[in-house]
Amino acid sequence: MAASGCTRVRLWRWRRSPLRRRSDVIEAWIVLCGWVFALVGALFAGRVAADAVVRSAEEQRAESRRVTAVLVKDAEDPGPSRVTTDHLVWAAVRWTDPDGVTRTDDARVPPRTQAGSKVEVWTDRTGAIVNEPLSEGEVRLHSVAGGVLAAAGTGGSVLGTAWVLRLGLERRRLEQWAAEWERMDTPWGWKTG
Repeated sequence: MAASGCTRVRLWRWRRSPLRRRSDVIEAWIVLCGWVFALVGALFAGRVAADAVVRSAEEQRAESRRVTAVLVKDAEDPGPSRVTTDHLVWAAVRWTDPDGVTRTDDARVPPRTQAGSKVEVWTDRTGAIVNEPLSEGEVRLHSVAGGVLAAAGTGGSVLGTAWVLRLGLERRRLEQWAAEWERMDTPWGWKTG
């Protein structure tokens, strides 16, 4: 709400006025360009990041395959102080890859699984055990989160740059006002400050 009796003039930096300074016009352009670049840049960065996450997940899914492995020895019970969020433990497993080579490696399996039990593991092209590929829902969640973070970072960077430029203009404007006051005070022989 404007002060009593005063009407607020919107977009005054864009209107012709004898009181409008060149720095006001520059500031108006900085604000306008900052917001436009922030919005366009944020949309572009968000889209690129989301696409990169989806592309990476698709590559991971294409390179991974599920194999059936046999537990080499009993899986330990982690005890209450070492329970992980997925409730799985590391244990040695053995499997035969499509080339007929028998491999052994550690994989995440349910606790207290007996030796000789069959477990499903995921391997990459080289036969190394990898994490299970992301599900469609997880890919969607990761792509949205990555896109939002990239958009926020880009938009924030652009708006931060515009804010720093405005601070520089404000400092210069204050220096100009101080110089004008100095010129005005000197001819009369007294100082206002």
